Amino acid sequence: MKKVSYTLIACLLSVGLAACSSNDAKQDKQNDSAKSKETTQADQKEQQKQMEEMQKKLDAQKIDDQKVVATVNKDKITGSEYNSALSTIQGQLQQSGQDPTSKEGAKAVKKQTIDALVGQELILQDAEKKGYKASDKQVDKQLKEEKKQFKDNAQFEEALKKSGLTMDQLKSDIADSIKYSQYVDKEIKSASVSEKDVKAYYDQYAEQMKKQKQKAPDFKDVKSQIKKQLESQEKQKEVQKEIDQLKKSAKIDVSI
Repeated sequence: MKKVSYTLIACLLSVGLAACSSNDAKQDKQNDSAKSKETTQADQKEQQKQMEEMQKKLDAQKIDDQKVVATVNKDKITGSEYNSALSTIQGQLQQSGQDPTSKEGAKAVKKQTIDALVGQELILQDAEKKGYKASDKQVDKQLKEEKKQFKDNAQFEEALKKSGLTMDQLKSDIADSIKYSQYVDKEIKSASVSEKDVKAYYDQYAEQMKKQKQKAPDFKDVKSQIKKQLESQEKQKEVQKEIDQLKKSAKIDVSI
């Protein structure tokens, strides 16, 4: 069974966004003076070297695409699925300021990747048992939304090629993502976030900004955004509870 498409779509989008970033960088260089350009190029070379070294370390954590990393009931999770999720989780750790290639970081990445894949598999299996389906119309609609992230169809096709996905695979992953979302919406209770919770979060954020000698936006301007973020966090806690419950009756064998 395929995994939820968020990891694969994230990978696909990152290719397109990288291309956009590259174009922006070229435009910025054209606007630099000769002296600053030389300095910038030197800095960029050093930065590029560091990025390449880091990428080698990140790639070293990948495993053979054909290897079975885990079996959930009778469904197998392969190395290719693991590697796709791995890249996403490595990026999440980096964004949070952690080094996924350190000893502790590597352990955390491996555990989070396996946990995420097993959890997704359990949800999808239960969704299938309960009859959740994604129609062709729903898949096509979601695919159109994904394509909007790209400049044109040619850039999308190039990103798809670089990601190693076929169109059929992407559609299958999107279908699983839709079924996953349907299941979570219907089977898992909605999170409740109070006004007090939202204000407490804002106050903590505003205090942090004050320590950094920066002014936080007005509460009324970010209230809705904070509420959605907290609701999402609470919802994820409920999803994890559901996964923990499903694990009790599942046969899970992790082989890495």
